Amino acid sequence: MKIGILSDSHRKPGRTKRAVDLLIKNGAEFLIHAGDIVEEETLKILQNSGVYYIAVFGNNDRHLKYLDKKYAIVNEPHYFELDGLKFKLMHIPVYLVPDVDIVIFGHTHTKYINHSGKALFINPGEVCARNKDLSECVLLETRPDKFITTYYYRKIKSDEWIEKLHEFERI
Repeated sequence: MKIGILSDSHRKPGRTKRAVDLLIKNGAEFLIHAGDIVEEETLKILQNSGVYYIAVFGNNDRHLKYLDKKYAIVNEPHYFELDGLKFKLMHIPVYLVPDVDIVIFGHTHTKYINHSGKALFINPGEVCARNKDLSECVLLETRPDKFITTYYYRKIKSDEWIEKLHEFERI
């Protein structure tokens, strides 16, 4: 299964749309947003993407709480299963313990992909390009024997996405 992961859209729904389009073009069957959505337009982009999605409230999303019934947006930490794997989704990286197969978080605006013990930890970086001149996202492919992550980034004002591949054996 291929899962698109993004975080920290803030006030940049256009950049979110570009990242979502890229992830779906590359086979994403499910989307995960790790918080700091900020704009309802970003939730609409996820909802209208044509694939299932889930998003978590970030520290800048309090004003969106009333939309939890309209969109697939949850409180942190949120545990769920997908493709036979256990996930933990949060925005603020407080619950970074390997108690599931895949831990997804945001908030730091810094890409982090690491396999530690039995868990894969993923922070896709920032879609908004606020802390650096890059818009970022990750595509996770789950296979029976390994996880494959593709980290995508593009410089602002560029249409070219650059990708870096990482493979991790499943334990």
